Amino acid sequence: MSTTLAIFLAVFGGLLLAAGFLDEIAQRVRLPGIVMVLLLGLLTDNRLDVVPGQPPPLLSLDQADQIAQVSLVLVLFFGGLTTNWREMRPVLVPAGRLATLGAGLTALLLMGVVQLLGSLPGTDFDPNLPMALFIGAMVCSTDASAVLALLRPLADRLPARLINLIECESAFNDPVAVVLCGLALAMASGAATTTAASVVTEVSRQFLLGALLGFLGGTVASRTLSSRSPTATTSQLAVMSLAVLLLLVGAAQLMGGSGILAAYVIGLVLGNSPDCDRNVLEEAHAGFAKMAELLLFLCMGLVVQPEQVVAAFGWALVLFAAMVLARWLMIESLLWRSVFSRPERLFTTLAGLRGAVPIAVAIQAAASEVPWGDAMPPLALAVVLLGLLLQGLSLVPMARRLGLASPP
Repeated sequence: MSTTLAIFLAVFGGLLLAAGFLDEIAQRVRLPGIVMVLLLGLLTDNRLDVVPGQPPPLLSLDQADQIAQVSLVLVLFFGGLTTNWREMRPVLVPAGRLATLGAGLTALLLMGVVQLLGSLPGTDFDPNLPMALFIGAMVCSTDASAVLALLRPLADRLPARLINLIECESAFNDPVAVVLCGLALAMASGAATTTAASVVTEVSRQFLLGALLGFLGGTVASRTLSSRSPTATTSQLAVMSLAVLLLLVGAAQLMGGSGILAAYVIGLVLGNSPDCDRNVLEEAHAGFAKMAELLLFLCMGLVVQPEQVVAAFGWALVLFAAMVLARWLMIESLLWRSVFSRPERLFTTLAGLRGAVPIAVAIQAAASEVPWGDAMPPLALAVVLLGLLLQGLSLVPMARRLGLASPP
């Protein structure tokens, strides 16, 4: 083992250990662990520029992008694995509207806002169509895990259908954001045309193919794993299910489908299959998912410098305000005649926190060759932090004020 590799393992292992401790502390003080881990990465000196005669950076953009993409696959697979289809079925239609039509409309509204505002402080780029689409898509998805972590003081006191709606929407809108961001990057690099027909065709193909391959692969995987589960240990089942996941996601991506959507659908099929022991699978993959989540946010902090976040604050503040307004309009429009009351719709608006997906796609943009890619990680990080601190900390008081929390 080389000295450089030994140093890398020691430093990165120490950072990951510190991230684990910070995540545990955050739970005790009722803060999302995302905030603490992001701050740890920001405060760690990791200059990306290579200086002759100096050690290489701890983490390069290309390495961070690869880690982020794999981490996102593991996080979404675990999300599908822990989704109870029977509980989600009553809210499937409204959640599906919010996750598809709602996420798309939110991305388009934010794209229009970005183009209308023009150049904002902290960047040297005038927003063009691909850049505006990428920014809108980057922040159109939501993160249920961050919301549920903040709502822990009200556990089992909020309406079940409301929590199920938030979870189901978050699970379904992640692939929408990832596909739209990938399309925007392709448009920026000249690999795709900007016609409406090409956009609809590309998005439809990735969604349909990713969902189909995920369902078929998950069905085959459930039968394969169930035949070995009576004799396989938890560790063996973890290795086998992880191998199947990587195989199917890679195949879906190579065939032109959405690997991210395939990962979620595979987890959904396995977690709700009568042939598989769901509890054993969850136990096997809980550690993978937690490690992936910590690595994802740690990587984001490492590839962004604090001064970049400060410079992007103008972008982030305007985008955050527009994001909240667009989400409110979208929810009121799509859930107007639903069973959800006005207080529940308002709370759903506030529960639209951003998390893993903006982080992963922002790193992907920075690692790509698009000229504005480097501006995305600081912007995404600032928006995520603003949402967690301004929106997130108001969730519990707002739930009580709206009368949604039952007495203890």
